[in-house]
Amino acid sequence: MNARRLRSIYALGIGLNVIALVYAAMDGSPLFAVTFGLVVVYLGLRYWMIGRD
Repeated sequence: MNARRLRSIYALGIGLNVIALVYAAMDGSPLFAVTFGLVVVYLGLRYWMIGRD
């Protein structure tokens, strides 16, 4: 899989997790919101690492 496709998949994952984070925060589920936040940070780091190459 090439870097361009991976970046688009990571960007999609980040977007979906941000949406889930917002809904979890609005619903009053802090544990889910923190979990989605950690996933967003992880995917952001992976996106950044692929972008450097």
